[in-house]
Amino acid sequence: MTIIPVSLGDRSYDVRIENGALDRAGDLLAPWLSRGRAVIITDQNVASAQMSRLSAALAGLTIETVILEPGEATKSWAQIEALTDLLLTLEVERGDHVIALGGGVIGDLVGFAAAILKRGCGFVQIPTTLLAQVDSSVGGKTAINSKAGKNLIGAFHQPSFVLIDPTVLDTLPRRQLAAGYAEVVKYGLIADFAFYEWCEANAAALLAGDPEARAYAIEKSVAAKAAIVGEDERETSGRRALLNLGHTFGHALEADKGFSDALLHGEAVAAGMALAFRFSASRGLCPSQDAVRLTHHLQAIGLPHDAASAGVTASGAALVAHMMHDKKMAAGTLAFILARGIGQSYVDKSVALADVAAFLDGERG
Repeated sequence: MTIIPVSLGDRSYDVRIENGALDRAGDLLAPWLSRGRAVIITDQNVASAQMSRLSAALAGLTIETVILEPGEATKSWAQIEALTDLLLTLEVERGDHVIALGGGVIGDLVGFAAAILKRGCGFVQIPTTLLAQVDSSVGGKTAINSKAGKNLIGAFHQPSFVLIDPTVLDTLPRRQLAAGYAEVVKYGLIADFAFYEWCEANAAALLAGDPEARAYAIEKSVAAKAAIVGEDERETSGRRALLNLGHTFGHALEADKGFSDALLHGEAVAAGMALAFRFSASRGLCPSQDAVRLTHHLQAIGLPHDAASAGVTASGAALVAHMMHDKKMAAGTLAFILARGIGQSYVDKSVALADVAAFLDGERG
């Protein structure tokens, strides 16, 4: 069992990582379920795989379960309206905590609902995918998608507690695990060369279900993210922006695929990170062998490593048009996360979008 604090003053909270924690949720969540009931929001897939365990752990409480459709399309205006109306019908109060049981889609949606319901109620994260466990459940970014792009409507709203049980990953398809792994290796690419080397050596074991590899990857990733969030909660200093490595390219790829299961978020991030490294190499910023090394690693795992392997054939101009809607756009300038090498990522605000379009067209050629 590991507890990692996220230090944010009076909004600080703990991330508890423990095998079998879901089966002890009644005790572990007791401080946040003071009214003797639990309001749980999940999706159909997670409900089938995990609700029986959670319900048994919460025996003795009144349980209200909201089951939504799985997939990125659930992060919509229509769904946030329906969910908040339902929570009001259930008489959720500002002092209550709703439970987000699921992956990144459920965590983002429920967190945003909690942020706006009665000007803010509490919520607890129980992430059930590798991606959510190592990334999206920690840090307080909540959002829904809009026609213009991904995660453009949202709020910073920290959870009160994050409960991570690595055993829930046993029910995940390998594709979902691999997509989550992209957010694991990201931490090595950002600022930890030794962890990247560990990832190269242990990715296969992690994806095959090795409990020690999974526990180490989750703990290392959460600790890295908690440290960055504690320094720069709202991306004001630029430190937290490093967590967006691969996301500017990746979100453009996702937009081209209609934010659908045709390209999972983690798959898009994987391709986006490889593109960011190759773009850095094309500008003479990063050794070309580092970009090649990353590309080969992603290929070995079966993750996309460019637009074509992500199933995207759009032109560079079309993908850059998607980037223009990026929420990080400021005064007409879009900050890119580039690299001087593996473990040496940085924020670059001097990138011309015309150069990005030309690079992407060169990749197609």
